[in-house]
Amino acid sequence: MLERSSLIQLLLSRLERISVDSPLAHRASGVRGALLRSLDEQTSGSAADAQEIDRTVDAALAILRQAAEERRRARQH
Repeated sequence: MLERSSLIQLLLSRLERISVDSPLAHRASGVRGALLRSLDEQTSGSAADAQEIDRTVDAALAILRQAAEERRRARQH
């Protein structure tokens, strides 16, 4: 559980860095909200749905990959 919390914290900080000008910003915001709720459930001792957390983590990673690709393309132009 501690490892998952650390991963969520890392993802939150990375998602926060996505520029508001990015087409991914709205999705990143929604995923951040879901991750924050998951983290809150974990820290409060509530029963968190592990599969839902895994799906949200996967979504966050996908957004971060897309944002990195977006930045890479922008630097090339």
